[in-house]
This record gives sequence, C-alpha cells and structure tokens, in this order.
Amino acid sequence: MAMAIAVANSCSSSLNSSVKFRYSNSSRRHNSALQSLATLNPHPANQNKKNFKKAPSTSKISAPERKFPRRSSDDRVDVGLSQSTAFKSFGAQRKDRKELQLDSKEQQVEPGNLQDAAFLNAVVKVYCTHTAPDYSLPWQKQRQYTSTGSAFMIGDGKLLTNAHCVEHDTQVKVKRRGDDTKYVAKVLARGVDCDMALLSVESEEFWKDAEPLRFGQLPCLQDAVTVVGYPLGGDTISVTKGVVSRIEVTSYAHGSSDLLGIQIDAAINPGNSGGPAFNDRGECIGVAFQVYRSEEVENIGYVIPTTVVSHFLNDYERNRKYTGFPCLGVLLQKLENPALRACLKVQSNEGVLVRRVEPTSDANMVLKEGDVIVSFDDVRVGCEGTVPFRSNERIAFRYLISQKFAGDVAELGIIRDGVVMKVQVVLNPRVHLVPYHIDGGQPSYLIIAGLVFTPLSEPLIEEECEDSIGLKLLAKARYSLARFKGEQIVILSQVLANEVNIGYEDMSNQQVLKFNGTRIKNIHHLAHLVDSCKDKYLVFEFEENYLAVLEREAATVALSNILRDYGIPSQRSSDLLEPYVDSHGDNHAMEQTFGDSPVSNLEIGFDGILWA
Repeated sequence: MAMAIAVANSCSSSLNSSVKFRYSNSSRRHNSALQSLATLNPHPANQNKKNFKKAPSTSKISAPERKFPRRSSDDRVDVGLSQSTAFKSFGAQRKDRKELQLDSKEQQVEPGNLQDAAFLNAVVKVYCTHTAPDYSLPWQKQRQYTSTGSAFMIGDGKLLTNAHCVEHDTQVKVKRRGDDTKYVAKVLARGVDCDMALLSVESEEFWKDAEPLRFGQLPCLQDAVTVVGYPLGGDTISVTKGVVSRIEVTSYAHGSSDLLGIQIDAAINPGNSGGPAFNDRGECIGVAFQVYRSEEVENIGYVIPTTVVSHFLNDYERNRKYTGFPCLGVLLQKLENPALRACLKVQSNEGVLVRRVEPTSDANMVLKEGDVIVSFDDVRVGCEGTVPFRSNERIAFRYLISQKFAGDVAELGIIRDGVVMKVQVVLNPRVHLVPYHIDGGQPSYLIIAGLVFTPLSEPLIEEECEDSIGLKLLAKARYSLARFKGEQIVILSQVLANEVNIGYEDMSNQQVLKFNGTRIKNIHHLAHLVDSCKDKYLVFEFEENYLAVLEREAATVALSNILRDYGIPSQRSSDLLEPYVDSHGDNHAMEQTFGDSPVSNLEIGFDGILWA
C-alpha cells in the first residue's frame, strides 16, 4: 500500500523487503517488480523470511477486454516494505470464478457443539459489487464484478468488515445466518491502512433479535481461537479452530502498512475476510484479514487485533470520519554496534539513529539527522528499535506510534551531540508521494492535444506492466519522499494519435518535469500552467531533457476532434475544474533535487534500516 500511513507505514527493515500483494477484490500487485528492481538490490531478500498473502475476497476473475490496449498483471511484487513477505487478501470471494482451490491440509470443522452458540448469529455474509477505476484510461471505469466476504455486528446498527471486501463498492448487501433476505448496507468509513470498514444497515427487520459481539482483550500465546465466516466452498457459516502462535507488528497487504497483528494456525480461506475470531469465552479478539501462502509452510493466518479495531472505531467516533494512523516520519538506523554508539556519544545500549526526516512530517521542524531517539513517551527504545511489550516480550518501536491518533503529541527523548534532551513532536498520517489508494476513487487526468497526463499511483503501476514504467521511474515511486504536501509525480500516460501530435505517438509512462520552463508540482499545477499560457508553443520537458512541443492554437483546435474520436467525455477530470491554489512554501522545496531517494542502492535489502 511504503510506504503506508503512519506507523502502519513505518517498516522495520523496511527497505529490505520484497512484499507481494494479491487482492481478490480490485487491488492487485505486480509480479515483475522484483525482477525490474533486482539491479537495485545487491542484497537479495532472505529466503527464510515470510511470504504472506492477503487472503482474497474469494476467487479472482481476469480483467475484461479493453477498447484501448493495456498491459496488466494479476500478481505484482512491491519492494520497500517491512519484511520479505507475500500477503494475499482473502476477504471477499468473487462469485464469477467456477473452480474452487482448497488446500487439502486445511480442514474446516463444522460448528458442532457451537451450532447453537448465540455469537454465531452476529456473523453475516457480505455481497459486494465493485466498479474499480481504470487508471490507464482515467476517464472511465472498469467492468464491474462481484465478491462475497464476511462481517459481524457491533451494535448501534453497525457492522465491521475488511476494507478490501468493499473496495470501490457500488452496491453492498448483507445476509444474516439462516435468513434468505439480503439487506442493503452503506459504507460509513473505510480504513485502508488498517484494512477495516464500518457498515450500517437501516432496515429494522435486519436487526430484529440481533445481539452484537463483545470484544475481548489481546490474547496470549497458545490461547484457543475460533475463526467464523463464509469462505468459499459453501453458502453456510464455517468455523475453523486453532491457537495463537505469534503476536507482533505485521505488514498489512491492503494498506501497505505495518500494524500489530495476531498470527494463528486456524485455516483461513477466501471469503473469511471480515469475519471475527473468538476466544474460548465467545469474545471477539480480532478480525480475519490475510493469510500466509508458501510451499514451505501451512495454516498460517492473520487476525487484526482488537487494539487496532478499537483505534479505527475511536478515530471514527472522534472525527465522524476515519483519519488514519499517524507516523513519526523518520528513517532510522539500528545502533547494535558499540563503536557506532560511542561515536554518537550514546552511553547505554539503547536508541536508534535518525538518518532522514521526511520534509512533510512535523518532526522535520524538531528532529535533525544524527539525533538518537532513546525514548518515546518515557518508554525506552532499544538499540534494535524495539520497546517492552507486555510481561517479557519486546515489539517494534513503531507500535507505540500506532497507539496515537492524528494530531496527538509525543515526547521524545533524544541525544544530540552528546546532550540529552526532550522534544515534542506532533504526529500525523504520512504524506505519500505515490499513493497506494486514490481518495475519491477516480484518478485525475488532463488531456492536451492527445497527450494524456495523470499522477503516478500504485494502482496505475499495478495496471501497467512494470517494465513499461521504467526502472528509474519505478525506483522513484518506491523510494522517493514528498517534499511538500500536494506534490505528485505527473506522467504522460499515453498519446492518443492525431495529426497534431505526430512523432509523439509512442511516448508512454514518462515523467513530465517542466512546462515552458516551470517545474511542475502536481497535475493541478500543470493544468493551471497550460490554461494561463499565452505563448505560441506548449513545451513539455521530460526526463533526460526529452522535449515535446505543440503549437498552442493547433492543440486547442484539435482537442474536440480527439475527444470525439476516442469517445472521451471531458478534457480533464472534475477535480481539475476547481481554481488552482498555490501552497505556501512550495517554491523553496522545488529547488531541491527532484525524486531524491531516502536510501542509496547499497542500502536496499539492508536489515539495519527502519521506518517510523
């Protein structure tokens, strides 16, 4: 999803990773990224590291035929997250696919003595119709598809499920256990980084005799766990049993984030997404959301714990919308080496070194490169970037950040040039240069004489073959930081052939840096520059000083014919019709080198780097 919001975005060994994402809904990740970025990674990911997969909503269908050619891939590898993992979303199961793929070693147990348990009646089946944007052709939508998943009642007329189960929804329906009536549901909030969604159902009939689930505490290792949902293989409720095998900060595939996760050995299959996991007292201790698939392991599933669920719900109650998990916005280095600690004048075996501070974070005004963070809200930070957790455990430092809300203040204990001091930092969600999800659902675009400009985003990279994106642009997308809020990488997606753009027809997926000598800040800025241009020529400057020049009047005359010939309703997306407002302080930031990477090539794959 970097790379994700806030602590979720913070990645322990983050740049060491080769994370594979697969979404059974509309989201997919490239398989080819690992190959295309192999030259950047002289330290290949450890073969023994995790290979997690977000369990699909159900089954996948191939992308429909397009009027315009587009290269796509169902599975894509994303480099830059916390662990060498391959997560697969398992939430909603697509009903379009006929064949069922079940692991013979995963046995789903029938409810048995749980048949009459009251808490089973709170688990419902979710039917969602998805209509995803077409990022390669941003003026239109893709063909709709359907999927199924699970959800459960939490009271006050609301349901909880996974965000990937209702992503790009156009219609959501739910059905109770033992009922044959489907009721329309509304998505109130969607937390991409924590993969949670809040639904409401207005029908009073749906809530008749309904009892919401009770949330329990964070379980301990070896505690019994029961996962309930509606996975593929049948229409009735399914129950699988297991134990808690691990609790640690885990990569969330849907949001490309790192948050606390519970690893269990209960079988989780496509369609279980959004279903609750219970302890032996019938209390909900989390929400099933992703699985681990590998030839070397079996029966490893992941559950979103109630600590993350309660943060999502409290955030929504506080702000009447979901604002996201905050982040500190720093790139850190472990301080395991005694000589390194001595050089930094760190007397004890603790602390992490600040190597880079994100320009858009509030920490940029407080922290400096070379500072050593030794405590967070008076909790001591170890030299490996861990903090105490429960009785005799330790957990990644970014777990403490994930307990905060957007706008909260954290007190950091730091060592700067040998001097111990306390500083306060405001925590806010991270600003992504290349977003993992598009707010509002529809990407921005601008068409000038057949040249189609759009911001670079992970969904666009997913739709296009990564080889066509180019290694340099792909590296920027994976590792570059935004220098100011609102910054975007604007690319020429394709050229719609016409007499006015002869010679440029083969251009595609190239970053545009300047227009008539002015450096471009985002696509709205580009639209403003073009609209206010009075020069004879429109000059677009791309990477490697490549130029595309158009005669302004000829481009204006040809536009209507191009839109008609290609069946495009408008020259630009609706958001670009609003007046452009220049942000304060952007001009100074633009003077810096564009696309500056936070790490060098030698550090990609190095285990001593963490994001917070």
